[in-house]
Amino acid sequence: MKLYTKTGDKGKTSLVGGRVDKDHLRVEAYGTLDEVNSFVGWAMTLLQDEPFQDIYQELQKIQHELFDCGGDLAIVGEKIPYKVKAEMVTFLEERIDAYIQEAPPLERFILPGGSPQAAALHLARTVTRRAERCIVSLMKEEKINEIVLQYVNRLSDYFFAVARVVNARLGVKDVEYERSAIVFREKEEK
Repeated sequence: MKLYTKTGDKGKTSLVGGRVDKDHLRVEAYGTLDEVNSFVGWAMTLLQDEPFQDIYQELQKIQHELFDCGGDLAIVGEKIPYKVKAEMVTFLEERIDAYIQEAPPLERFILPGGSPQAAALHLARTVTRRAERCIVSLMKEEKINEIVLQYVNRLSDYFFAVARVVNARLGVKDVEYERSAIVFREKEEK
């Protein structure tokens, strides 16, 4: 098998159900998810040590799910079952809730960074936000699996929560935005 096909030499690419220009909104959306996946892979290389095995395993699962998201976005008009399901969103929500409990209380906005591992996760988070914007633009023009948008929205929150936990497990403080007022408060019990 050859790696190159030459079928894209005129600026077109194949989707499930047709061909489009390489700068089509669908291609931009799933291409940006591919960028996210690359950043996840890089973060995983930094999270192979013992205190992060749970996170490493979750990131490996997420890499496969990102491929599922991209696959669903590449379907045009075909009657193929989508791969991204609501349970995938629920899993992310459960993990976010657990990580929020593990991390120190959050009061102010924080800057990306702290440790190299957390910085890598923040990169994945910001590219995920860009992917989300691309998906929203696509949704305005064409029908997609809307659960992909929900998944990507939760995924950016997941990366934020995990980055904070990684810093906490390493004993590295999050870098607070200096000019931030206290913007996050624990809900007061009545």
